[in-house]
Amino acid sequence: MRIGPAACLTTLILMAACENTGGHGIADGQVYAPALDPRGDAVDGQLVGHRLMAAGEYELALEAYLRAAGRSGIDGELLTSLGSANLALGRLNQAERQLREAVKVAPDWPEAWNNLGVVLMERGKVSEASEVFRRAYALDDGQSNAIRDNLRLALAKMQNPGYSETEQEEFQLIRRGSGTYLIRPNN
Repeated sequence: MRIGPAACLTTLILMAACENTGGHGIADGQVYAPALDPRGDAVDGQLVGHRLMAAGEYELALEAYLRAAGRSGIDGELLTSLGSANLALGRLNQAERQLREAVKVAPDWPEAWNNLGVVLMERGKVSEASEVFRRAYALDDGQSNAIRDNLRLALAKMQNPGYSETEQEEFQLIRRGSGTYLIRPNN
């Protein structure tokens, strides 16, 4: 029986595809993913969390912050980040607890005070929130537009309790660095 040129070519291609060429970075016996490099550097979990917060992936951000806490311990910035992620997820009790702890650990950090004020506003504690925003604004020396805007909204709501019913509130969470997070109530 004679094999035609097309059948011969197909057989050669199939045999070549089955041959181990020893290249392409796949180790013998490795099934799916490449092996981990134990000498590789891990990306900072807090930085990953900040990026996930900016992308609106709050649950993943919370997980990244918790991993960062496991690696480097908990400080005021990390407590603020955890509280901000919990606030974005609507977990107001957890957020308030974490942010209150953050301002105890880092009392001179305006971002922590601001984010605590946002939680207090969300919980309807307007007078306490306005005092917290004032403290944040004083610590910041009036440099942050987000803190100023939050203070302005809190004072307006304090003077006119029906303010939130006619105007949409937009309180801004802030973090150390260049990023800001905007929290809008669900109406």
